[in-house]
Amino acid sequence: MQYRTLGRTGVQVSSLALGAMNFGSIGRTTQDEATAIVDAALEGGINLIDTADMYGRGESEEMVGKAIAGRRDDIVLATKAYMPMSDEPNHQGASRRWLVTELDNSLRRLGVDHVDLYQIHRWDPNTSDEETLSALTDLQRAGKIRYFGSSTFPAYRIVEAQWAAREHRLSRYVTEQPSYSLLQRGIESHVLPVTEQYGLGVLVWSPLASGWLSGAVRAGREADTHRSVILPERFDTSLPANRARLDAVEKLAAVADEAGLTLIQLALGFVTAHPAVTAALVGPRTLDHLHSQLAAAGTVLSDDVLDAVDAVVAPGTDLAAHEKFDATPALLDPALRRRRQRHPAAG
Repeated sequence: MQYRTLGRTGVQVSSLALGAMNFGSIGRTTQDEATAIVDAALEGGINLIDTADMYGRGESEEMVGKAIAGRRDDIVLATKAYMPMSDEPNHQGASRRWLVTELDNSLRRLGVDHVDLYQIHRWDPNTSDEETLSALTDLQRAGKIRYFGSSTFPAYRIVEAQWAAREHRLSRYVTEQPSYSLLQRGIESHVLPVTEQYGLGVLVWSPLASGWLSGAVRAGREADTHRSVILPERFDTSLPANRARLDAVEKLAAVADEAGLTLIQLALGFVTAHPAVTAALVGPRTLDHLHSQLAAAGTVLSDDVLDAVDAVVAPGTDLAAHEKFDATPALLDPALRRRRQRHPAAG
């Protein structure tokens, strides 16, 4: 396992990190299975575990807490907030009111007195950067969080938050957690240059593209991954975007075979090869999944292999742009792209 400095924090983290989204009802993973996965991950050299309050409405945090009991100091522990935790409209977002309350909830579920990294799960257009950063800075000074970061923020919002921290003399985000894979390379053109500019650590999620790069999705084979059951439209090869992904997967599998690698090794080796990326988050549901992913630890891709990858999916290209979560609001809401004309009679 390789270890890298997390942004400018001085904290050393493994180049593969354990994502706990599948712990509990989402991935149908029991506590015993989750504990076994954590045990194997730590034994394999992983030292960063990432979860979120909304994974199973707190279930993942509770399972992580039980799995790490007695060895908290050996783990860089990360969680997130922002997503709805109930039907109550104020039980979500990045307001001071909610973050102060929800961090305490997360600490209780995790069974710890602090987290190392507290992340805002998505940009909150209803809350100012000053409000959020001020609350996070106070929580940091109270010792409840060591650092804080963003997740899946558009590039311009990362910049705005950095400037807001400077202007208001607040602590700043030190990490960003974007989606990045062989099939979704859009962040190379906007997010990653910004994170490099500001010295942010980068923890990428979905490096296996929701299972497309696990080796389980291939031509002539019906997709039978857990994600394909939950989101069948993302794997329906009658759709043009999915046909393009499948074609790319077949070509990338050939690149991997030629290099003597598994597709998983190629996928994880690719994202961790980018100089802006600190670690890739893997989210196994089973021990077998974890072992196949740990086999990619230390994978170094040659320039010839990386050139072959570029020939399949061009740098900065998203093969499924409609599945991006960091799009600016105006791309999703037509009303924000259209100037409203006043009727002449209205003066």
